[in-house]
Amino acid sequence: MRRRDFITSLGGAAAAFAARAQTPDATKRIGVLSPYPENDKAIQAQLALFRSALGQFGWSEGHNLRIDYRWAGGDMDRLAPLARELVELRPDALLVRATPGAIAATRATRTIPIVFVVVSDPVGDGLVASIAHPGGNVTGFTNGLEESIGGKWIEILREIAPSVTRFGIMYNPRTAPGGGAYYTRLIKRAADTLQVRTIPTLIENADEIDSAFQTLAREADGGLLVVPDATTTANRARIVALAARLRVPAIYPFRFFSDEGGLVSYGIEVGDVYRRVAAYIDRILRGATPAELPVQAPTKFDLVINLKTAKALGITVPLIMQMTATDVIE
Repeated sequence: MRRRDFITSLGGAAAAFAARAQTPDATKRIGVLSPYPENDKAIQAQLALFRSALGQFGWSEGHNLRIDYRWAGGDMDRLAPLARELVELRPDALLVRATPGAIAATRATRTIPIVFVVVSDPVGDGLVASIAHPGGNVTGFTNGLEESIGGKWIEILREIAPSVTRFGIMYNPRTAPGGGAYYTRLIKRAADTLQVRTIPTLIENADEIDSAFQTLAREADGGLLVVPDATTTANRARIVALAARLRVPAIYPFRFFSDEGGLVSYGIEVGDVYRRVAAYIDRILRGATPAELPVQAPTKFDLVINLKTAKALGITVPLIMQMTATDVIE
C-alpha cells in the first residue's frame, strides 16, 4: 500500500509548460547505456518515467527525438564495447546507469555530454572533479552523499531481526563504488559504534553468490547488507531467492528488491531520479554543457517492507516500523 503522496511543485510545472511551448523542431539523439538485461521490468519502468518526463519538456520519440539503447545483460565486461557503439552513433547526449556504466562511457568519449544516474561516489571514482563543479563532459545524479546510510541499514535490519549480530556486506569489488570501499567504510564505522560484526561477502560473478550465502548462513546470527552495486542489482532475483531459502534476514538498497521478495529495502527512490534527470538531458539538448550542471543529490528515499517474506522467515515486524514505511507489501 502506497503511503506517500507525490506533489509536483508549481515551479516544476511552470518549467515544463514553458518547455512544451518551445518544442524544438530539430531531431536530437540520445544514447542509453544500461548494465542490465533488456527484459528487466524494473529498469524498463524507470526508463518509461524518464521518457514521460522528457515529454513534458517537448521531446517525443519519432517526432524530434531518437533514443538508442544498449543492454549489457548483467555482463559488465560488455559495457566498454557497447559504450563505444553508442559513441559511434554520435548522439547529442548519453544517459548511463551505475558506476561501471559511467566509467565505460567516460573512457569512450571526452566530448559527448554524459549524464549518469545511480552512481554513489562520482568524485572518488574519477568521473567528475567535484560535486558543485563537475568539469569536463560528465554530470549526473548520485545516490551517495549520505554518510549515515551504513548505520541506517544496520539499525533497520536489527529492528526487524534483533538476533542478527553478524552483517555480511555483499558486493562485487570489480563493479562496486570504490571497489567496495565506499560503502564498506560507512558500514564499518556504524558497526563499531553499534558493536556488531561485519563480514565482507564478495561476489565477482553470479556463481559465487551461492557459496557466499552458504558461508553466511552457517551461524544463526547472520544477516546481510546488499549495497548498491551493478552486479547485485543484475542478480537480485538470485540473491533474494537464496536469502529466503537459507533464511538469512537481508536489507537491500532499492525498493525493487523488496518488490521481488526481499525482506526490507532502504534507499533512494530511483523512479524519482529518472524523472529528475530528464531536466538535465533537456538542458543539454538545448545547448547546456555538463560542466555547468552540478551533480545532484537524492531527495526522496524509500523504506519498503515485505511482510510476506517476514512471515515466511518467522519475523514479526514492529508495528511502528510498518507505520513509518513508505510501502508495506502484504
